[in-house]
Amino acid sequence: MLKQRIISGVLLAGMCVAVANYLPSPACWLLLVGITALAQYEFYSMLDKAGLPVFRILGILSGAAVISATFWTIGPDAIQLAAGYRWENLVILATVMIVFVRQFPQKHNDRPIVTIAVTLLGVWYVAFLMNYLTRLAFGWRDAGMMHSVGPTGRMMIIYLVAVVKMSDVGAFFTGRSLGRHKLFPRLSPKKTIEGLAGGIVSSIVVSLLFFWLTDGALGKVHFGIHDAIILGILLPVVGVLGDLFESLLKRTAGIKDSGTLIPGMGGVLDVLDSLLFGAPVLYAYVSLFLSAG
Repeated sequence: MLKQRIISGVLLAGMCVAVANYLPSPACWLLLVGITALAQYEFYSMLDKAGLPVFRILGILSGAAVISATFWTIGPDAIQLAAGYRWENLVILATVMIVFVRQFPQKHNDRPIVTIAVTLLGVWYVAFLMNYLTRLAFGWRDAGMMHSVGPTGRMMIIYLVAVVKMSDVGAFFTGRSLGRHKLFPRLSPKKTIEGLAGGIVSSIVVSLLFFWLTDGALGKVHFGIHDAIILGILLPVVGVLGDLFESLLKRTAGIKDSGTLIPGMGGVLDVLDSLLFGAPVLYAYVSLFLSAG
């Protein structure tokens, strides 16, 4: 299992770098839509196994619309940025209304509120949070629409994935060798406080390494050594929260992994869980505290 996990991790890392550097932006959009659809499918499948009724197809189509609305409208200036939020909000509003109306003809569904709530949760938890990857990648538009992801978006995505996923690696090996005190045994019996500490240390090292290699510039965005340390602590902590939340979902469904698509790692949602919480935090930190040159 460990060997499979390492091989899958290396392949996914290589794919991430290749996509960020070479794939045209419209193809990246389609890839984001596809990954989001797979993650939502796994999410809805988990809750279906838990006996919770959902509108699976409607939820997946709504998630694709959320990603698409942002990709085709967002840009670096204030007007484009506002347009991106406006269209995303309109899509989410339409999703809420459509899901409500979709429940009307369900004569034999004795849990309409559960159906509505679970369907919308799949949109908000997976697609809405995943959409912050769209914002990080394309919110700067320092490359043409038909070109690959611009240098700022490319560095943002690679930085996010490296810091969050190296936390997972550090936590795994530290927990195996030094783990004694359980972090949250009700949700994830294998996670330990020592593992969390090891993950944070690993993330800080990677974040500082990025600062040193890039001279404090993620494309247009400039950050200081104190920002590298803060993000090196903040991103692994919220990543663990994302991991624990998905563990809660899997325990509800009575399964170990969200899927079997990725050898050694489980499903798409198993890989994304920490990134889904990390992406909005990185975007918020950059928007509030960092400057773009």
